[in-house]
Amino acid sequence: MKIGILSQDANLYSTRRLHEACQQRGHEAVIINALRCYMNINSVQPSIHFEGTDLIGFDAIIPRIGSDITFYGCAVLRQFEMMGVFAVNQSIAISRSRDKLRSLQLLSRQGVGMPITGFASKPDDVLDLIKMVGGAPLVIKLLEGTQGIGVVLAETQKAAESVIEAFMGLKAHIMVQEYIEEAGGADIRCFVIGDKVIASMKRQAAEGEFRSNLHRGGSASLIKITPEERKTAIAAAKAMGLSVAGVDLLRSKRGPLIMEVNSSPGLEGIEAATGKDIAGMIIEYIEKNAEKSRRNLQNQ
Repeated sequence: MKIGILSQDANLYSTRRLHEACQQRGHEAVIINALRCYMNINSVQPSIHFEGTDLIGFDAIIPRIGSDITFYGCAVLRQFEMMGVFAVNQSIAISRSRDKLRSLQLLSRQGVGMPITGFASKPDDVLDLIKMVGGAPLVIKLLEGTQGIGVVLAETQKAAESVIEAFMGLKAHIMVQEYIEEAGGADIRCFVIGDKVIASMKRQAAEGEFRSNLHRGGSASLIKITPEERKTAIAAAKAMGLSVAGVDLLRSKRGPLIMEVNSSPGLEGIEAATGKDIAGMIIEYIEKNAEKSRRNLQNQ
């Protein structure tokens, strides 16, 4: 098969591993920078051009779209979909997962466990917003933040009021969430492919830090998840419509709570912690599903 990898940087660990896994399984792999693509949108023969070449003959696309280019990256991916190319994650699913507020509303609709969350533009009563999520300590998040950036733990009522008012003074969109103290600065990353959790790891925040992101000095280790956690992670990925996802959850007194569903989960931490060939499993998923998807399109 001819498989495209939508990525801005060929040297990233995840991109390199996917490229290697394609070649190891006998497929042709092409790394494509979405920002350098341009599209011919028409009703007869839509196409995508890259560096003066018409991108044709692809059987599948693996989107590794950075959060800063979600809009254009999804437009390029959508064009591939219009051309009948199998996408590991579809553009609409990526758009859902990248919108923090929308993703939480979708999880809520499906009854998936998550921290109590408040959202407001210009509340007349900040104290009521704080009370809504159980009071301090609480977590305040910028909607546009990624990898732990724009996430603040307010440990007191006064601190919470000050941070919320400061963000709103900057006209920033924020969410206010309850703080799950019993999680102890740790979360669990479940890697979902299809309808299975194929790997999981515990991410522990560094000393004095509450954010467990590996980019912020957190550590990763192998962990065995419970049947309830497995079921919750799969339900969360399904709610977004994602076939490949990194689902982050917290262990709480009332069961697993979803923090985020990532449509382009990194491979380095999970492969190192589990020793599994995650990249190879993604290519195996493509092998099993790309042809089936093509036949379904032909029969429509």
